[in-house]
Amino acid sequence: MSVYTTIGRDELAVWLQPLARGELIEHVGIAAGMQNSNYFVTTSQGRFVLTLFERVASSALDFYLALMDHLAGRGIPCPQPLADAAGRRWRRLAGKPAALLSCLPGSPLEIPAAAHCRELGEMLGRLHLAAADFPKPLPNPCGADWRQAVGAALLPQLLPAERVLLADELAFQAAQDYRALPRGVIHADLFRDNVLWDAAGRLSGVLDFYFAGEDAWLFDLAVVANDWCFNDATLAELFAGYAAQRPLTPAEMAAWPALRRAAALRFWLLRLEVRQRPRAGEVVTVKDPDHFGRMLQRFRLAPEAAPR
Repeated sequence: MSVYTTIGRDELAVWLQPLARGELIEHVGIAAGMQNSNYFVTTSQGRFVLTLFERVASSALDFYLALMDHLAGRGIPCPQPLADAAGRRWRRLAGKPAALLSCLPGSPLEIPAAAHCRELGEMLGRLHLAAADFPKPLPNPCGADWRQAVGAALLPQLLPAERVLLADELAFQAAQDYRALPRGVIHADLFRDNVLWDAAGRLSGVLDFYFAGEDAWLFDLAVVANDWCFNDATLAELFAGYAAQRPLTPAEMAAWPALRRAAALRFWLLRLEVRQRPRAGEVVTVKDPDHFGRMLQRFRLAPEAAPR
């Protein structure tokens, strides 16, 4: 989350009125994340999160907000969009589509333990199953086609060593076929800063569904593993928690090394794109792409089998 679009107190107060959430007290920009403008909004009725969507089509926004409503109704602790009397989950603010969402308790973890990874694996499995009957989901916006297109566009702009690595990985991924793997709606961005934990150490919130879409469920597990699991023990607990909700198939176990590379590639490309094409804003988070470049290189040199 970043702040690309600034909003004034008066225009926000007017925008909030149809939601009947009381008098505006303050709004403060949130500096985490990369894609949208986010604020904590405090009113006389409580604290909320305001998101201004910088580059999201209205059809995709309708999908994301409806998905969060769907998941919240099935017991997944995710932000719930607040609708006005006409049932609208978003309206324009400062020229951008904007939504007000419930603010969940808890805070992110910097260094998760094995027990956290097991609980997160269980939650991810529950999320996949809860979204399985969501009607007409959109495809993963950063799926295989996106990775090939963005990778090809970035190649001429990169350093020589980056070009060699990217060109070879794009060729490898183009030869993979993940379409037969079990699939459904995935979160696709479940990093540590998108999961909240309460004071007792229990998972209390899953945030930021704005990269969600239909893809192989295993890809989601790979995204989580790449950010959360620092050793064999944490990876084994993540898998055990997930398998308690949905056991993996033999095809998924076989595809794990390649999909873990695909997940590293996806975030390497995203961060390279931000580095090469920076966006202006008041508070902008720019994350190091080399982290995922090194991770991708490690998975290529030393493939790791899925835990059993």
